[in-house]
Amino acid sequence: MKKSKLMMDTVIEIKVVTSLSLPKVEPLIEQAFAAFRNVELACSRFTSDSELMKASQQIRTHVQISSWLFQPLKFALEMAEWTQGIFDPTIGKTMEAYGFNRHYLTGETNSNVAADNATFRDIVLRDHDRTMYLHKPLLIDLGAVAKGFAIDLASQILSNFPGFIINAGGDLYAGGVDETGHAWRIGIQHPAYKDHIIDTIEVSNEAVCTSGGYERKSKVREDIHHIIIPKSKQSPHELISCSIVAPYAMMADVFSTVVYLYGLDQGRSLINDLQLKGILITSKLQVERVGGI
Repeated sequence: MKKSKLMMDTVIEIKVVTSLSLPKVEPLIEQAFAAFRNVELACSRFTSDSELMKASQQIRTHVQISSWLFQPLKFALEMAEWTQGIFDPTIGKTMEAYGFNRHYLTGETNSNVAADNATFRDIVLRDHDRTMYLHKPLLIDLGAVAKGFAIDLASQILSNFPGFIINAGGDLYAGGVDETGHAWRIGIQHPAYKDHIIDTIEVSNEAVCTSGGYERKSKVREDIHHIIIPKSKQSPHELISCSIVAPYAMMADVFSTVVYLYGLDQGRSLINDLQLKGILITSKLQVERVGGI
């Protein structure tokens, strides 16, 4: 059984391998879609009434937030600390400046007040009461973690099926086995030719997430795409695509961005050090498999 819906700026497709009847399967698939809806309502920076945007308007006060927002934000801040700011979820103001501020459904654009010198260190999270505290006005972008978080929540809901795949615009989790009883065969999109596959991998109970500079380009500057180095405010160009295979989608999601920001050599070392797997594609379309994939 297969269903798809438009959410989080992409088509979410859920496919389930089962011998159960439709009335038993459909409610679980709808629950999985609801996970995406809840995460989008919590984490979107493109709608002024999302939980993230409402909470961000309250400066220098402890604002209680839901787990839909707290968990991906906490993970993003841990990654920012771990990379010493090479990855930083307070990149939102820079994203807006380059034109990445248009809602995918309404076409409306946001313009938000944020300090020029804001960093992830201006956000304080407290676990005991699940609150967020902002030292100064800033714009948080959770684009590198929110979709992965939603995929992980949806995969928990579908985990009892013999096989399932949740595909959110190329970021996916493949559980169990396909209809033939084998591992899922996943194609990696060719960066230069949208309808072509540049490589394939087989996965089972693993996530695959891809970050690519070819996906979204700035209309303000030709050399800028949606992956931006926070300190220089420039886009890296050594890699054109980075796909990471990891046990969880939020991990694969954020590390595909981090490795892209690091570049080929440092990214390769990171994948090996963390015992992940990756497919790195250079700007010259050379394909490098890393981590024994």
